[in-house]
Amino acid sequence: MNTWLVEFGRLIFIWVLLLSLGVAEVRAADFGVFEAQLDIGSVQKPGSAVFDAAANSYVVSGSGENMWFTNDACHMVWRRMSNDFSLSAAVEWVNAGGNAHRKACLIVRQTVEPDAPYVDVAIHGNGLVSLQFRATPGGMTHEIQARQPEPASGAQGAPGTLTFGLQRQGDVFFLTAPDASGKFVPQGAFTRLRFTDPVYVGLAVCAHDAKAIESARFSHLALQAETARAEAKAVLHCALETVAINSHDRRLRYHTTDLIEAPNWTRDGRFFLFNSGGHMFRLPAGGGAPERIDTGAAHRCNNDHGLSPDGTQLAISDQSQDGKSRIYVLPSAGGAPRLITPLAPSYWHGWSPDGSTLAYCAERDREFDVYTIPVQGGQETRLTSAPGLDDGPDYSPDGKFIYFNSERSGSMQIWRMHPDGTHQEQVTADDFNNWFAHPSPDGRWLVFLSYARDVKGHPANQAVRLRLLALDGAGHPVRGALPANQAIIDLAELFGGQGTINVCSWSPDSREVAFVSYELIRP
Repeated sequence: MNTWLVEFGRLIFIWVLLLSLGVAEVRAADFGVFEAQLDIGSVQKPGSAVFDAAANSYVVSGSGENMWFTNDACHMVWRRMSNDFSLSAAVEWVNAGGNAHRKACLIVRQTVEPDAPYVDVAIHGNGLVSLQFRATPGGMTHEIQARQPEPASGAQGAPGTLTFGLQRQGDVFFLTAPDASGKFVPQGAFTRLRFTDPVYVGLAVCAHDAKAIESARFSHLALQAETARAEAKAVLHCALETVAINSHDRRLRYHTTDLIEAPNWTRDGRFFLFNSGGHMFRLPAGGGAPERIDTGAAHRCNNDHGLSPDGTQLAISDQSQDGKSRIYVLPSAGGAPRLITPLAPSYWHGWSPDGSTLAYCAERDREFDVYTIPVQGGQETRLTSAPGLDDGPDYSPDGKFIYFNSERSGSMQIWRMHPDGTHQEQVTADDFNNWFAHPSPDGRWLVFLSYARDVKGHPANQAVRLRLLALDGAGHPVRGALPANQAIIDLAELFGGQGTINVCSWSPDSREVAFVSYELIRP
């Protein structure tokens, strides 16, 4: 009797301890490929998970106010795994109605603590599908929106059955979906997270309403370890994305295994322009296939290109003549290019707000410096002469400054000067190498690309950041205009570099920035 009381007391102690940690775990005899289920975080109503072995499906029911910001509240069924794996399922909501932001997730967590680092493929009640992730304990959640909401086709307020997967290759986690043959392939949403094995892999449901219970069915579920084939070569995946400067939410706009670079946003916001395979392409911002732009004899266009202030002309940098880049201008709809810079190499970067002048980087006498030239052609003007590389010039929208990057201080930092080259002054001075600064159309922001301190040049396939600097009316950095009383914040962390944001890619309303992220994935 005393032994029974001691054991009972021990179980009660463990249960209370789990509750104090915000975790209530329930075990059962059979969860299929999973080990157990639990409530994560603060939930008013206990969740549940039921496995149907005959149908290979799970119905997971969960409460919880949200899975977002710094803490999560949901119900999860899980197993511990290490190394590479893939998880996939067809997902549908069981209940009609419900919050549009309720989430049914394929999920990987470092721990089952509410604030743990995690990544998931979250299928929302309104059909939005996102790759969501938290990189550090108690850190903010971020997302890449991969599928936008569509009219409901299933239960009232629900999108019907959606089939997606979540796969891990080392530190890379990515969203997958079946192709025409049924094979799950990457869809363009990637993130890199440093997890310590083992991790918790499973299914989760959050009602997005602390007083409600929502249920989702996960059918045709597959969870398996993945082993790299010795002969498998990694494939480059390119994703054209946009990021909102207020929320930092990222949205996938286009995904391809062709190399694409340096998006421009058209002045009316309806299209993106990018280069690929030596040609220029136009992509509808609302979705669709890219269309090649006629650039005449210029068939080796590189990633330095952009539209005139009125949107009628396109400046390109092309290497067709002798392998050295020269600047040309042609109608934005396509046509015969007109040579602007006979001297080479010359790489376009900026267009003055009045449309009269082009700014560019050029190598002359073994020195790379910033130059300007009339858009009609003629004599070029050298604006910088400091030893080392000066690159990436772009005009402020009022035409009072040219921002550029320079290594004259010992590391690559952002500088600015008057359009005639006078009053050159340093804008950033930190532990990053900062490249390609672009002022927003409203003049309030400066976005730029940052590499780690030890990275030389602006190579591809690197861990980089898009960073945002707030500017005042005179173009000076404003401390306190951004969270944590900072003048500069991270807008997005990604794998990229060369081709990510070489040229100006602001939306016309200054609310979003377009960029290209890259990832190397084994097939």
